[in-house]
Amino acid sequence: MTIQWFPGHMLETKKLLKASVSKVDAVLEVLDARLPQGSANPLVNSLCRDRAWIKVLNKSDLADPEITALWLDYFNTRSNTRALAVCGSQKKDTAKALNTCVSQIKRNKARKIKVMVVGIPNTGKSTILNTLAGKKIAKTGNVPAVTRHQQRTSLKNNIDIYDTPGILWPVIEPRERALSLAASGAIADTALDHYEVALFAADFLMAHYPDRLLERYSFLTKIPDEAGDLVEAIGASSGCLKKGGIVNIQKASQLLIQDLRSGKIGRISFETPDLDEMENENEIKSYTP
Repeated sequence: MTIQWFPGHMLETKKLLKASVSKVDAVLEVLDARLPQGSANPLVNSLCRDRAWIKVLNKSDLADPEITALWLDYFNTRSNTRALAVCGSQKKDTAKALNTCVSQIKRNKARKIKVMVVGIPNTGKSTILNTLAGKKIAKTGNVPAVTRHQQRTSLKNNIDIYDTPGILWPVIEPRERALSLAASGAIADTALDHYEVALFAADFLMAHYPDRLLERYSFLTKIPDEAGDLVEAIGASSGCLKKGGIVNIQKASQLLIQDLRSGKIGRISFETPDLDEMENENEIKSYTP
């Protein structure tokens, strides 16, 4: 599966980021804690190397805590990299992330500090901004690409924070990255084959989190042998049926994907760091317990 999803505003945002990054003091990169490497846009690496920079693993409440700990160790033992795991709706978490970011700046307290928030769609950038501000100042939603234009907000302690639209890269490869991003909600559903994404999710969960499947779907007496059988069983038990009692595969697929994204299946992570790999920062390794 190769996904090509690059709306026009994303091209504009790419130009905006290149023009703006030199004008800010620090960059707060928001990643999805369930796939920290897969949700990292390579463009950020190339643009932000000379800025104070922190990686924020957001949605940590949805991610496998043991795997998140591995990711934090991975990032924080590398030179010039700082990382924190947060839940974007928790003020204590977001304040700590911002303070850690600002602490890396040699600041003149009489001058405003400028911090730019960047990341791919639907990682929770706007939620973090709203939490920091203590009020709703940016649109949020469970669909990608809600933010369309750069927004500036003045916070306490003489800090201005800029929320930028999420951008992906034009062609998403390899297949595992495209599918995990699709399953996480980073790509608009209109660009997806729901059944293909559901098969990927089912296969992954059956291999790595079978106990959580059995807990969520109590009608299962055992884990099916095939991913398609799991999707069909979920559809049949949930009433996703067509005439003649035939399972509506598309609706069943959407149900599984929604359960995964919302955390109803439990806290899961799609990838774990390869601790021996230090050169290719964008290589994806599936989580193996």
